[in-house]
Amino acid sequence: MSFKEQVEALLASFLEERKDLFLVDLKISADDQITVTLDGDNGVTLQDCLDASRAIEFNMDREEHDFALQVMSYGLSEPLALNRQYQKNIGRELDVVLTSGEKIEGELVSVDEESITLLLRYRRPKLIGKGKEDVEEEKVIRLDEIKKALVVIKF
Repeated sequence: MSFKEQVEALLASFLEERKDLFLVDLKISADDQITVTLDGDNGVTLQDCLDASRAIEFNMDREEHDFALQVMSYGLSEPLALNRQYQKNIGRELDVVLTSGEKIEGELVSVDEESITLLLRYRRPKLIGKGKEDVEEEKVIRLDEIKKALVVIKF
Protein backbone atom coordinates (compact mmCIF):
# COMPACT_ATOMS: atom_id res chain seq x y z
CA MET A 1 0.00 0.00 0.00
CA SER A 2 1.42 3.38 -0.99
CA PHE A 3 1.88 6.24 1.48
CA LYS A 4 -1.06 8.16 -0.02
CA GLU A 5 -3.31 5.08 0.14
CA GLN A 6 -2.39 4.59 3.81
CA VAL A 7 -3.32 8.19 4.63
CA GLU A 8 -6.58 7.94 2.66
CA ALA A 9 -7.51 4.68 4.43
CA LEU A 10 -6.83 6.10 7.91
CA LEU A 11 -8.80 9.23 7.10
CA ALA A 12 -11.70 7.20 5.67
CA SER A 13 -11.74 5.08 8.83
CA PHE A 14 -11.85 8.21 11.02
CA LEU A 15 -14.64 9.77 8.94
CA GLU A 16 -16.61 6.51 9.08
CA GLU A 17 -16.74 6.93 12.88
CA ARG A 18 -17.55 10.64 12.63
CA LYS A 19 -20.51 10.84 10.22
CA ASP A 20 -20.99 14.56 11.00
CA LEU A 21 -17.60 15.41 9.44
CA PHE A 22 -16.58 15.18 5.80
CA LEU A 23 -13.44 15.62 3.74
CA VAL A 24 -13.21 18.70 1.55
CA ASP A 25 -9.63 18.32 0.41
CA LEU A 26 -6.58 16.10 0.93
CA LYS A 27 -3.20 17.18 -0.43
CA ILE A 28 0.05 15.30 -0.15
CA SER A 29 3.04 17.16 -1.54
CA ALA A 30 6.14 15.62 -3.08
CA ASP A 31 8.01 16.09 0.22
CA ASP A 32 5.20 14.31 2.13
CA GLN A 33 3.48 17.31 3.67
CA ILE A 34 -0.10 16.20 4.32
CA THR A 35 -2.84 18.84 4.40
CA VAL A 36 -6.33 17.69 5.36
CA THR A 37 -9.27 20.09 5.13
CA LEU A 38 -12.47 19.05 6.91
CA ASP A 39 -15.96 20.47 7.17
CA GLY A 40 -18.88 19.32 9.25
CA ASP A 41 -22.63 19.44 9.25
CA ASN A 42 -22.42 21.38 12.54
CA GLY A 43 -19.05 23.00 11.93
CA VAL A 44 -15.60 21.74 12.90
CA THR A 45 -14.06 22.22 16.33
CA LEU A 46 -10.42 22.27 17.31
CA GLN A 47 -10.98 18.90 18.99
CA ASP A 48 -12.30 17.48 15.70
CA CYS A 49 -9.07 18.54 13.98
CA LEU A 50 -6.98 17.04 16.79
CA ASP A 51 -8.90 13.76 16.61
CA ALA A 52 -8.41 13.53 12.84
CA SER A 53 -4.72 14.34 13.21
CA ARG A 54 -4.28 11.64 15.84
CA ALA A 55 -6.16 9.10 13.72
CA ILE A 56 -3.55 9.55 11.01
CA GLU A 57 -0.39 10.31 12.96
CA PHE A 58 -0.72 7.60 15.64
CA ASN A 59 -1.26 4.92 12.99
CA MET A 60 1.68 5.79 10.74
CA ASP A 61 5.27 4.71 11.32
CA ARG A 62 7.57 7.73 11.21
CA GLU A 63 10.57 5.42 11.05
CA GLU A 64 9.22 4.09 7.77
CA HIS A 65 7.99 7.40 6.36
CA ASP A 66 8.72 10.91 7.65
CA PHE A 67 5.90 13.39 7.06
CA ALA A 68 4.38 16.67 8.20
CA LEU A 69 0.65 16.78 8.96
CA GLN A 70 -1.78 19.68 9.07
CA VAL A 71 -5.51 19.23 9.70
CA MET A 72 -7.75 22.28 9.39
CA SER A 73 -11.36 23.27 9.10
CA TYR A 74 -12.81 24.75 5.94
CA GLY A 75 -12.90 28.53 6.42
CA LEU A 76 -15.98 30.75 6.23
CA SER A 77 -14.25 32.91 3.66
CA GLU A 78 -13.70 29.93 1.35
CA PRO A 79 -16.13 29.24 -1.52
CA LEU A 80 -18.50 26.31 -1.15
CA ALA A 81 -17.16 23.27 -2.99
CA LEU A 82 -19.36 20.28 -2.16
CA ASN A 83 -23.08 19.59 -2.28
CA ARG A 84 -23.00 18.76 1.45
CA GLN A 85 -21.64 22.25 2.16
CA TYR A 86 -24.61 23.77 0.36
CA GLN A 87 -26.93 21.51 2.38
CA LYS A 88 -25.57 22.71 5.70
CA ASN A 89 -25.97 26.36 4.67
CA ILE A 90 -29.68 26.24 3.81
CA GLY A 91 -31.31 29.35 5.26
CA ARG A 92 -28.18 31.50 4.91
CA GLU A 93 -27.43 34.26 2.42
CA LEU A 94 -25.07 33.39 -0.44
CA ASP A 95 -23.12 35.54 -2.88
CA VAL A 96 -23.01 33.53 -6.10
CA VAL A 97 -20.89 34.30 -9.17
CA LEU A 98 -21.98 32.40 -12.25
CA THR A 99 -19.68 31.19 -15.01
CA SER A 100 -21.32 33.88 -17.18
CA GLY A 101 -20.00 36.55 -14.77
CA GLU A 102 -23.44 37.40 -13.38
CA LYS A 103 -23.55 38.00 -9.61
CA ILE A 104 -26.56 36.97 -7.52
CA GLU A 105 -27.24 37.32 -3.80
CA GLY A 106 -30.05 35.45 -2.14
CA GLU A 107 -31.12 33.10 0.62
CA LEU A 108 -30.36 29.45 -0.04
CA VAL A 109 -33.70 27.64 0.29
CA SER A 110 -33.04 24.21 -1.24
CA VAL A 111 -30.35 21.98 -2.72
CA ASP A 112 -30.47 18.84 -4.82
CA GLU A 113 -27.84 16.85 -6.70
CA GLU A 114 -27.84 19.17 -9.73
CA SER A 115 -28.95 22.62 -8.56
CA ILE A 116 -29.58 25.10 -5.76
CA THR A 117 -32.55 27.40 -5.27
CA LEU A 118 -32.08 30.96 -4.02
CA LEU A 119 -34.80 33.24 -2.71
CA LEU A 120 -34.11 36.69 -4.16
CA ARG A 121 -35.51 39.76 -2.40
CA TYR A 122 -35.35 43.16 -4.06
CA ARG A 123 -37.30 46.35 -4.84
CA ARG A 124 -38.41 47.30 -8.31
CA PRO A 125 -40.57 50.02 -9.83
CA LYS A 126 -44.28 49.18 -9.67
CA LEU A 127 -45.66 47.73 -12.88
CA ILE A 128 -48.66 50.05 -12.59
CA GLY A 129 -48.46 53.44 -10.92
CA LYS A 130 -45.63 55.22 -9.19
CA GLY A 131 -43.29 54.04 -6.49
CA LYS A 132 -41.54 50.78 -5.79
CA GLU A 133 -42.65 47.38 -4.59
CA ASP A 134 -40.95 44.55 -2.70
CA VAL A 135 -40.46 41.40 -4.74
CA GLU A 136 -39.53 37.86 -3.73
CA GLU A 137 -38.74 35.28 -6.35
CA GLU A 138 -37.01 31.93 -6.41
CA LYS A 139 -34.17 31.31 -8.83
CA VAL A 140 -32.91 27.81 -9.61
CA ILE A 141 -29.21 27.67 -10.48
CA ARG A 142 -27.49 24.56 -11.81
CA LEU A 143 -24.33 23.66 -9.87
CA ASP A 144 -22.27 23.51 -13.06
CA GLU A 145 -23.18 27.17 -13.73
CA ILE A 146 -21.65 28.31 -10.42
CA LYS A 147 -18.14 29.69 -10.59
CA LYS A 148 -18.01 30.65 -6.91
CA ALA A 149 -20.48 30.68 -4.00
CA LEU A 150 -19.67 32.35 -0.71
CA VAL A 151 -21.69 32.47 2.50
CA VAL A 152 -22.49 36.10 3.40
CA ILE A 153 -21.22 36.76 6.90
CA LYS A 154 -23.52 39.09 8.87
CA PHE A 155 -22.73 40.58 12.26
